[in-house]
Amino acid sequence: MSSNIAIKCRNLSKSYGSLKAVHQMNLEVAKGEIFGFLGPNGAGKSTSIMMICGLLKPDSGLVYINGLELRKNPSLSKIIGFCPQENVFWPKLNGLEQLLFMAAMYGIRWKDSKKRAIRLLDDLGLSSKSKSLTSKWSGGMKRRLNIALALIHDPDILILDEPEAGLDPQSRVLIREYFRAMIPQKTILLTTHNMDEADRMSDRVAIIDDGLIIALGNPRELKREEESLEDVFIRLTGKSLRS
Repeated sequence: MSSNIAIKCRNLSKSYGSLKAVHQMNLEVAKGEIFGFLGPNGAGKSTSIMMICGLLKPDSGLVYINGLELRKNPSLSKIIGFCPQENVFWPKLNGLEQLLFMAAMYGIRWKDSKKRAIRLLDDLGLSSKSKSLTSKWSGGMKRRLNIALALIHDPDILILDEPEAGLDPQSRVLIREYFRAMIPQKTILLTTHNMDEADRMSDRVAIIDDGLIIALGNPRELKREEESLEDVFIRLTGKSLRS
C-alpha cells in the first residue's frame, strides 16, 4: 500500500436488516488531502465514516489507516479526530473545562492540554466565552466547540460530519480558512450537504448514493461546462426528496 494513503477502505459493507447502508465501498484518501464525501440523506455517508473511525463494525471489508488495518490496530483510532453531526458537550462544564475533560480521556498531561485548549479556543473565536457554561452558548459556538474537541489530541486525521451545520457566514469563512491552514500536516475527510462548501474546500470529492460511490474526482473534473457541483449532485442522485 502506498505510504501516501491516509485512509483506505476495501470492499467495505454494512447492512441494517434488509437495508444495505454501504455496499462494497472502495475508497482512498491521500495524506494532506481535504476530501469531500457527499450524498443525499440516507445515502450511507455517516455509516461510512463511523466505520472509518472505528466506532462501527463493518459486516465485511477492511479499513486501513496509514497503511495499517484498523481492526488489528485499534490504537490507530487515537490519531483520528471525529466531529459528529450532532453537537456533543457537557452542559455543566464551561468551554475550557470541556476541552480539558476530553484531553484527559486521551491521557494528555494537564499542562499540555491546557495550553492546547487555550489556543484552540482562541483560534476558533471562543476564548471570550471560555469560562461560561456551554449550555448557554449559541448553536454556532457549540459547533465550533465540537470541532475543537475533535482537535484537542492533535490528530493526524480529522473526520467531520457536517462541520458547517448551524454556522453563520463569518464562522464558515473562519472554519474553512482554519482547515485549509492545517494542510498538508493533517488529512481531512468531511461530509456535507453544502455543495458550495464542498466545492471551495475539497481537493477531491466522492458522491455516494444507496450505499454505492457513483462519482469520484476533483470538483473541476466532475463539473460539465456551466455546471455547478450542486448541478452534478442533482444530475447523479435525482430530484426526489429523501427522508
